[in-house]
Amino acid sequence: MTRSQTRPRRQALAELLGLTGLLLAAGLLAGQGSQTLARSMGALRDASAPAPVPRSPAPASPAPIPRTDGMAAIDRNLITAASIGDLDLVMRLLNAGASLRAADERGRSALLAALYNRRGDVARALILAGADVNQKDDESNNAFLLASATNQLDALRLALAHGADVRSTDRYDGTALIAASQHGNVEVVKLLLKSGVPVDRVNQLGWTALLEAIVLGDGGARYEEVVQLLLDAGADANLADREGITPSRHARERGYKSMVKMLMRARGH
Repeated sequence: MTRSQTRPRRQALAELLGLTGLLLAAGLLAGQGSQTLARSMGALRDASAPAPVPRSPAPASPAPIPRTDGMAAIDRNLITAASIGDLDLVMRLLNAGASLRAADERGRSALLAALYNRRGDVARALILAGADVNQKDDESNNAFLLASATNQLDALRLALAHGADVRSTDRYDGTALIAASQHGNVEVVKLLLKSGVPVDRVNQLGWTALLEAIVLGDGGARYEEVVQLLLDAGADANLADREGITPSRHARERGYKSMVKMLMRARGH
């Protein structure tokens, strides 16, 4: 076939197929197959489609108050601010209407969050602002119990001054005195004994404050002082645990000689 014959045929093909045919032929000649064709056809549709008609924006509606797990954002922010010790933010949130009774998914109020993280200045401010020192979390801790167990003496004094229930108990059905004795918190034990916390309360484990000071302590000077304080307050030196083991026997088995002497003077056996 001569060159003069080829040219008219190409012109006829272009006229027959039109623009679509040319795009198809170009795709085939380039070796790009169906993908080139699809792109080419898409370009044609886009070029021929009418421009979208702009829509008027929908009327604005009042934004709802953000909530997380059913809690108002301002209340959650208060708990967070208390836990990190940001006193200025705590006061601003309280002034804005944050609730002192609001609790997170663990049942912790802002006051408990402050005490768990040892934010004493924040705890003081919250108690003075009216936080409930008897409000408990999911672990049955309230401000009074938690301050006693963690040796936060200032918070404990404030809790007692603001209506703490001295007979409240933790998840083990133990008093603040039992927890304080377990941890060897001498000054806390002194304050609790003066406040009338029962000295011989038995918890769900079958232990009294005296037994916990001996069994769970390290036999050091702090625990010796706690044992003496409890005995001086009238703790029963012979009140045994569930296995029938007395405080004196526990002390002897652990080699706590000073404690054994204290218990013997209190007629322990």
